[in-house]
Amino acid sequence: MNKQRSILLPALIGLMFMAFSCGPKFTTEEKGDLIIVHNEDGQTLGYSQNSGVTIIEDGGYAFKDLNKNGTLDSYEDWRLSFDERAENLASQMSIEQIAGLMLYSGHQAVPAGGGRFGGTYNGKPYAESGANPWDLSDAQKEFLVDDNLRHVLVTSLETPEVAARWSNNVQALVEGIGLGIPANNSSDPRHGTSADAEFNAGAGGNISMWPSSLGMAATFDPSVVQNFGDIASKEYRALGIATALSPQIDLATEPRWGRFSGTFGENAQLDADMARAYADGFQTSEGDAEISGSWGYNSVNAMVKHWPSGGPEEGGRDAHYAFGKYAVYPGNNADEHLIPFTEGAFKLNGGTGAASAVMPYYTISFGQDQENGENVGNSYSSYLINDLLRGVYGYEGVVCTDWGITKDNTAMDSFGTTSWGAESLTVAERHYKILMAGVDQFGGNNDSGPVIEAYNMMVENDGEEWARNRFEQSAVRLLRNIFRGGLFENPYLDVETTVDVVGNPDFMAAGYEAQLKSVVMLKNAKNALPLSEKATVYVPKKYYPASGGGMFGFGGSSEARWDYPVNMDIIKKFVNVTDNADEADYALVFIDSPNGGSGYSTDDVEKGGNGYVPISLQYRKYTATYAREVSIAGGDPLEDFTNRSYKGKTVTATNSTDLDLVLDTKKEMGDKPVVVVVNVSKPMIFTEFEDKTDAIIVSFGIQDQAIMDVLTGKSEPSGLLPFQMPANMKTVEEQYEDVPQDMDCHVDSEGNTYDFAYGMSWSGVINDERVTKYK
Repeated sequence: MNKQRSILLPALIGLMFMAFSCGPKFTTEEKGDLIIVHNEDGQTLGYSQNSGVTIIEDGGYAFKDLNKNGTLDSYEDWRLSFDERAENLASQMSIEQIAGLMLYSGHQAVPAGGGRFGGTYNGKPYAESGANPWDLSDAQKEFLVDDNLRHVLVTSLETPEVAARWSNNVQALVEGIGLGIPANNSSDPRHGTSADAEFNAGAGGNISMWPSSLGMAATFDPSVVQNFGDIASKEYRALGIATALSPQIDLATEPRWGRFSGTFGENAQLDADMARAYADGFQTSEGDAEISGSWGYNSVNAMVKHWPSGGPEEGGRDAHYAFGKYAVYPGNNADEHLIPFTEGAFKLNGGTGAASAVMPYYTISFGQDQENGENVGNSYSSYLINDLLRGVYGYEGVVCTDWGITKDNTAMDSFGTTSWGAESLTVAERHYKILMAGVDQFGGNNDSGPVIEAYNMMVENDGEEWARNRFEQSAVRLLRNIFRGGLFENPYLDVETTVDVVGNPDFMAAGYEAQLKSVVMLKNAKNALPLSEKATVYVPKKYYPASGGGMFGFGGSSEARWDYPVNMDIIKKFVNVTDNADEADYALVFIDSPNGGSGYSTDDVEKGGNGYVPISLQYRKYTATYAREVSIAGGDPLEDFTNRSYKGKTVTATNSTDLDLVLDTKKEMGDKPVVVVVNVSKPMIFTEFEDKTDAIIVSFGIQDQAIMDVLTGKSEPSGLLPFQMPANMKTVEEQYEDVPQDMDCHVDSEGNTYDFAYGMSWSGVINDERVTKYK
């Protein structure tokens, strides 16, 4: 008996151990409509009780049965690599589902009835429907369900709570459809200090506030940008955003370009370092948030833009419009424009390796395709995508078009109809040509119909097997970016956590510190700054001309008015304020850099001209005496000429009263110091007023309090110019659109030259390791 017990006991213990080891290695909890599953040493799952998804157990671990087939498919197995899962899922998708995955929605407001985008809920106007602000509009449900769209571009977010609840509703809806592919929501940059809440500001104004990209560049410190990316990615994920349509790393070699302010300036090495830091910050997850290879639950895909650079726009005209469709290379300098991509965004220091997505710009990179002889928009160019980006540089991430490039062009100055070089094609043919060029995704398209038509063209031309493989190729790239962020495991947000993250005081403090570091002091004659604590200051009101909403139409409209350019309550916290210049010790004049127009005028057309006019970087009337006789590029189906020259034509900045403000204030102040603070969006001409000032501070979209902290000496200015300030418009006209730092620079009354990497501290001109490295 004892011998029998000695034999059976180990066997019994072994069976008990096996039974224990094969038991569940997960626990579940219920949170409202959600079920949260915690796997031991594995991924946490989240799914909606209303989606029909259940759990499959394998090896004691839990997995979501997203396609509801009762079997653990490879794409549902979080133990496998991102590539294995993406390839398995792509192989199961229908062409209709892949076509939907290739769509990137038009701009969506949350709630859908807000902003300029409108919307209905259950067939009624949103405001009259009784819907909650986080409920999906009819249009949103339609493109998610009927068109299989899974990439949503979000603009305004009413509050962090609304953002989180709306995101959860989106994910619950798509989780219950077909293969259960989650939504990959995205955002344009939204961390600026602008009051334009629909485009730049954060959810409910609670998101951290940072300087513009130019301001980031002015710090000459990539660690500031990487810290921004690390913080912003956490805020984005808390709002349900897993892709950033940023950074904009166009090399800003054309000083008149309207999108100059969104760049990191005109130096390729600085741009590359900032691009690398940005993508590393956004994409890297660490600690418990990491899933694999530095990807995880804090990761946000960085979509760098705009390949191969929108910087060299001819005459500074922007390619959102037909009159600005051409990028030109008079200096034969296209290769330098690739450096921010190839040496920056595609060579990250962190484990994610490269920015996960790229957006080509609208422009026709004129004369660059020597192989096919094509002058087409960048997303239509097989040379730029298949040959250069994919072939030469081996890029395997997602390529997504800019928004609306398959639409028909209706007028030279119409916004968002940008099928440049493909105007004669049908909408379906444009989709086909873009896919054949190597692009994966269509920005601003909610309709899968033309994508399916493009697939049918592929089948007709190359056979069904080839067409299917081409679609799966893009599907794998797109799905990989969704898997990397853990969205297949748990795309749901905890509202309380969202509220805690969005508004985190440490995040706010970091953004404010970056604002301070971005301030550039250009002039400080006779040590006019910092201001004395007991100083009495005069701040003149500024004239604001009537506005139609800005370049992108997000700013709303306003009537002309005179108003203070800053929050006077903040100014009064730092200094004494008077409305009488005679009583003041100093004058503080706040102005904006000149708004010299877009480069096109319908008035000129009506007068018999070709419509093309100069873009001025000065305030006063400017006549383009030194412009080209014949434009480098030209031609449009809506025009019967090719020469887009504007030589001899005259324009005046719409905010020329800013110059009057400075000059008039100087007259009022006499010999007393005049300090000018310029909010700069691109290079400008200083000769019109610099010698009438005692000190000049340049800011890049920062808070009034940060400016006052510098002016009063609480913070020392340390920023450097990330671009040149031209001496005059002659040098602007004669510089090459594609060549950086090729202008004569302004020399001020103190003998200082406003060149790239110039800036002052209280001690004088800065000449530190940053200047040595980049200049």
